[in-house]
This record gives sequence, structure tokens and C-alpha cells, in this order.
Amino acid sequence: MEHRAPKEYVLEIFADQTFVKDIVKAVLHTIFFHRYFPPIRPSLRDLPQLDITLPYIADPPEIETLIDTRTTALVHQLTSADTPNGGVRGQIAIQFFEKRRRKTGGWLGGIGRGADEEVCWEEWLLEVTIAKPKTESERTKLRRAMESSLQKTAMKILAIVNRDKDHIPPITTHDANPFPYQLVLNPKQEGYGHRFGSWN
Repeated sequence: MEHRAPKEYVLEIFADQTFVKDIVKAVLHTIFFHRYFPPIRPSLRDLPQLDITLPYIADPPEIETLIDTRTTALVHQLTSADTPNGGVRGQIAIQFFEKRRRKTGGWLGGIGRGADEEVCWEEWLLEVTIAKPKTESERTKLRRAMESSLQKTAMKILAIVNRDKDHIPPITTHDANPFPYQLVLNPKQEGYGHRFGSWN
């Protein structure tokens, strides 16, 4: 089976320092809610300041732990950058993989079996920008824009997962989680060789 490039989806997120962690976590939970295939205990999480409710995965706790850890690292990276005018940017990506049996070469071909390899079939790239409003008027405008942007992002995720299904590999394993995933900070800077943690 040949390797195909993974489906890639880019979501642009902007927020102020107060809401960036909650917004990024909400988007990541929404993606996992629709792309994590093992049984989950779904829940809803309110973001009352932004007047929106989104899906949340309470169980298994590893997902919440991973999302919280990576989001905290991203926010730390973004807020420690010293730019007085705002516009600090960072990226976080969810990558979903399928396990494939690696084919062995050689003239005997069928002798010996290759080890499993993980092949990425889908990536969601969140491009996060932190805005730094200076006045109360700017904060009010930004809050309305964040609410609208988060609603549009949630609807975009929903449209994508309902429309794009043909690239999802068949489940060919009895593993509890047929599709390992990784949550990577700044994937384009680090490359796929250096992955910032994963949960399989």
C-alpha cells in the first residue's frame, strides 16, 4: 500500500491572554470528540464568558491530561514572547496515525515480517495568535470577535468531519485505540522527526 499524504486542515484561532488556553483546549476537545474512535465519556464544557458550549472528553483522562499539558506549554511559549504590540503566533497540531505492517524487501519477499509503522492519515493544525488589546473598547470588540471565531471554528470542524470520511483507514486491529495520535507543538518548525510527546 502506497503512502498518501495525510489530509490536513488548518484552523486559525485568535484570543487574548485571558482566553487563549480555554479556546485552544475547547477546539482540541472538539476535534478529539469527532476523531477519537474508542468509547469515551462525553460531556459539555461551557465557556460562559464567550457564551458557547462545546463537547468535552472527560474519559479517558489521558486525553484531558495531554491537551492540558500541551496547551499549557503553548500558552507559556506565546506569553513569554516579548512583543508589546501583540500578534504572537504559535502552532499546535493533532496528528492521527494508522498502524501498518511494514513490508520487507529482498528476493525472498515473503520471508520475515516487517515491524509495524505508523502512517499519518490526518492532521489538524491550529494556528494560534494572541492579541493584546490596549483599551476596554478593544477588549470588548476582541471578546465578540473571539466568540464569533470560536463558533465558526466549531462549525468548520463539524462540516469537515461530516464531509471528509473517505480518507479514514479501516479499523484492522483489536487494539483499544486503533488510531494512535500525537499532539505536537510547532510541527512545521520541529518537523515530523521531533515529536513533542504522544499518547498511543
